[in-house]
Amino acid sequence: MEELQGALQAGWLTVSNFPDKGRSLVTTRDFYPGEVIMSQEPYVCVPNNSRCDGCFTDTNLKKCSACQVVCYCGSVCQKLDWKLHRLECQALSKLDKERRKSVTPTIRLMVKLYLRRKLQNEKVISVTATDNYDLVEALVSHMSDIDEKQLVLYAQMANLVNLILQLPEINIKEIAENFSKFACNAHTICDSELRPLGTGLYPIISIINHSCLPNAVLVFEGRLAVVRAMQHIPKGDEVLISYVETAASTTTRQKALKEQYFFSCTCSRCIKAGQYEDIEESAILEGYRCRDNGCSGFLLRDSDDKGFVCQQCGLLRDKEEIRNIASDIKAMSDKVLKSNSSGNHQDSVFTYKNIEKLQKQFCHPFSISLMRTREKLLEILMQLKDWKEALAYCRLTLPVYQRVYPGSHPLLGLQYYTCGKLEWLLGETDEAIKSLTKAVDVLRITHGTSTLFMKELLMKLEEARAEASYKLSSRDE
Repeated sequence: MEELQGALQAGWLTVSNFPDKGRSLVTTRDFYPGEVIMSQEPYVCVPNNSRCDGCFTDTNLKKCSACQVVCYCGSVCQKLDWKLHRLECQALSKLDKERRKSVTPTIRLMVKLYLRRKLQNEKVISVTATDNYDLVEALVSHMSDIDEKQLVLYAQMANLVNLILQLPEINIKEIAENFSKFACNAHTICDSELRPLGTGLYPIISIINHSCLPNAVLVFEGRLAVVRAMQHIPKGDEVLISYVETAASTTTRQKALKEQYFFSCTCSRCIKAGQYEDIEESAILEGYRCRDNGCSGFLLRDSDDKGFVCQQCGLLRDKEEIRNIASDIKAMSDKVLKSNSSGNHQDSVFTYKNIEKLQKQFCHPFSISLMRTREKLLEILMQLKDWKEALAYCRLTLPVYQRVYPGSHPLLGLQYYTCGKLEWLLGETDEAIKSLTKAVDVLRITHGTSTLFMKELLMKLEEARAEASYKLSSRDE
């Protein structure tokens, strides 16, 4: 712990223990928006299926000829990973073909964890203050909070890992406990557009606690986890990121945190639970709209339990009417899942539009579920290259994004970026410049400016400005 404190202090950070939170990461100087607070390579990581184990790309893949489980995009990634994969390959090669099919990314993550510990113990891989197995041991497992069904699953997974490794120094109980640590400490590794690529264990990043109003954001540059300040963080303040989707009611966020991380959040947003402001926000994000289309009020259940009353105009929506519309939406949602699985995009668009039509009658205009339907339509329309309609749906999502996310949230920046790209494709250069500028203003804080992703965004903005300037000069002539 002293060595870790020394390493963190060099980066103007320290680990403190708070009675209600346990270990916490605290700043020892001011940090400003966009500034890197810390970064860490994973202790172990695995890609999602059909990706390179080294760089997580999904192109030019070849399976390891020996184990037939792990993929690489070329010799460079394979050589860099060889110290660890040599042992993993030997272990996996001993399994029969059917058993190898049950080696999921999570199983591989655990196998790699123990093999890396072994290599560090044997001094094949170096040990540092910020890269050692002691940091993994210090993570909380919450084993006492897990239900029996989950414990049985962890025991079954631990048995498979034990069978693969066959190392005398580990036992089933220890492996099962580490699976529990993975569940509440591992991070989903994403690309610059927050699309999931794999899973990694970052023991120091895991010290950072949660807030539904975070002051920092975690992004990934390849496999490197990078934490940047989203706002000014004064010296002595705790660094806080969000563990869950924050575009949700307090009840929904608390449920997600309790189920996966086994704690109740007491951030400045959550302590308002039950207060009028929080009740209103929950009713807007997850409740129903007034039956008067000209009214923007939110609805609360009436005292007689006959339905829901608009808090602005007083109109009542019948409980039975709401139940019927909700039932229709669910039936359509089930149907669209089948369309998605069959790859029939046109059918999916048709069904999602019908869902949207019902949700517009049913949900508040700032409803999260309506926003999700429009996101889905945007995604499919872009796959179909229907740029005009895709832009229309992108624009419909923006007011909700602006309401539910802080001004420097990466998802807001990425939505501005999508809007800007579509506007430019459709020749709306001036609008594209506005959207791309907003995207840069947000994403330079969350993503920095040195990554390939950000360089491409900045280049697009410059090209759009040059195009607008050329059009203007052409008109003047």
